[in-house]
Amino acid sequence: MPISKEEKQKYVEQFGKGANNTGVPEVQIAIQTHRIRELTEHVKEHHKDHHTRRGLVQLVSKRKKMLRYLMRTNAESYVHLIKELSIRG
Repeated sequence: MPISKEEKQKYVEQFGKGANNTGVPEVQIAIQTHRIRELTEHVKEHHKDHHTRRGLVQLVSKRKKMLRYLMRTNAESYVHLIKELSIRG
């Protein structure tokens, strides 16, 4: 299920630098994290759905690349984002 406009706007307001700035890495990572959590729940329920599992792996890989980029360019924003989204253990 795609992310709703209200949820997306919430992430833009929380992590974006402006009201319409959806292009910053923080917002993109937050939206991807939301989608990853939804897909993870789906895969737990439908364990034979390999197409969704493949999409989930691709999405996790894309988020990982964006997190590495953010860590390289803005370390303090990376640390803040990790804490806010509780991504890593």
